[in-house]
Amino acid sequence: MKNIIFLLLNIIFFNQIISAQQLNNIKETKNIQQVSHKKNQNYTDQIDALMSKSYERGLFNGNVLVAKNGEIIYKKSFGFTDETKQTKLTDKSIFNIGSIAKEFNAVSIMILAEDGLLNLDDPISKYNLDLPKWAEKVTVRHLLNYASGIPRIENGLIVPKNDEEAWKVLKKTDTLLFEPGTGYRYDNGNVFLQRRIIEKVSGMSYQEFVTKNIVKPLKMNNSVSDPKFAYKNRTSCYDMDNVRCPEIEFISGWLWVDINDFYKWLDAMKHNRLISKESFQTLLNNPYAKDEGGSLGTYLENEDLQRHNGISYKFESIFLSDFKNDITIILMSNNRNIVWNLGHTIHDLMLDKNYEIPKKSIYQSIRKVAQSDMNKAIETYFLLKQNSKNEYSFENPSELNTLGYELLRLGKINESIEIFKLAVKEFPKNPNVMDSLGEAYFTNKQYDLALECYKKAINQGGTNGNSEKMIEKIEYEIIKK
Repeated sequence: MKNIIFLLLNIIFFNQIISAQQLNNIKETKNIQQVSHKKNQNYTDQIDALMSKSYERGLFNGNVLVAKNGEIIYKKSFGFTDETKQTKLTDKSIFNIGSIAKEFNAVSIMILAEDGLLNLDDPISKYNLDLPKWAEKVTVRHLLNYASGIPRIENGLIVPKNDEEAWKVLKKTDTLLFEPGTGYRYDNGNVFLQRRIIEKVSGMSYQEFVTKNIVKPLKMNNSVSDPKFAYKNRTSCYDMDNVRCPEIEFISGWLWVDINDFYKWLDAMKHNRLISKESFQTLLNNPYAKDEGGSLGTYLENEDLQRHNGISYKFESIFLSDFKNDITIILMSNNRNIVWNLGHTIHDLMLDKNYEIPKKSIYQSIRKVAQSDMNKAIETYFLLKQNSKNEYSFENPSELNTLGYELLRLGKINESIEIFKLAVKEFPKNPNVMDSLGEAYFTNKQYDLALECYKKAINQGGTNGNSEKMIEKIEYEIIKK
């Protein structure tokens, strides 16, 4: 009997110990969750302050989403769907995401490869696309990595308005730009042929394939290919003068997405819901041009970070997938402001690094007056610098550089020279602004002054070989005289 009582007491004591341990574990879990929640709330507050101030200063119009550890901690819309500013953006607003949409054809290729329906090292001549003989040298892998050397379908301002025009360019050109696998050329012809191969192999249109194999499985219910202007939730891009961008006339197959569907896509890639981890890595790493990136943007191996941005007229989007820290950042804009900078600023914020809330743009503040009265523009510049220096981005040379190039594009060469001269005065050790002044002088056929600027730019550190190339060009122009 004593033994039974002793055994029962031990069981009760042991159960009490287990209960106490369980209670401590629950408390510890709750404490961790509370700390995590507080930290996420701190991030949320900081991101909101950053984005709200950026919107207030005219630096962002669009949607933003930030996720940490698989949880969306921030999602918000700022601004309007078009230049009329009558309809506010929501998380259902769909955007043209530019080159990021090329990811859908790249992943479609990998889906077909995993199903054994194509091989990345097949020559594209295998698919009977009626292309010149160079198709026997070019492989699917070359297309995915922009290492094909195929003829460009875009030439300066001449852009194919539809698939038929793109076909004509490719079929009439017999020579490659370089031997496949020996160079890199980022060109939409590679994208165009990927989509046509998908159609050949699958027996359905590219849009149908993407809908069946990507859009529906991921429940990207608000995404649509090539939506017409009046399509529900569609945005339009516009510039700083509130002028709507021209409607796109280009090759087919561009998927427009909202911020929620965009996140579903990135989350699916991260967790290999559509293609294997090996296929994902194949697309992330470009074996022909490691530093240039491939079909999924740029992969920074040391940081374990994928980054991709896309631009179409005044549409601009960017995402950062930080696999190491499980952070996802998405920004989508229809007014192309400083999306790239904001994406990286949010990333710094999430990594507890120092960051700055963007200041007002001096470029935006004086651009209109600069087009009509250069003296007044420069006067305004120095008045703002004297009275509001801490509010404006005077420390950023790209502000004046951007204005100078805008004036140059408008044919206001003398005005652009004055702005570039101001930039050189303000940033005397910056080779890029010196190079820009050289370009303006060159455009104005003031070759002696251009030559002087390019030589100074080289002495200041150079501009990745551009100044050297321009010096050769100037010397050739002088010889022609």
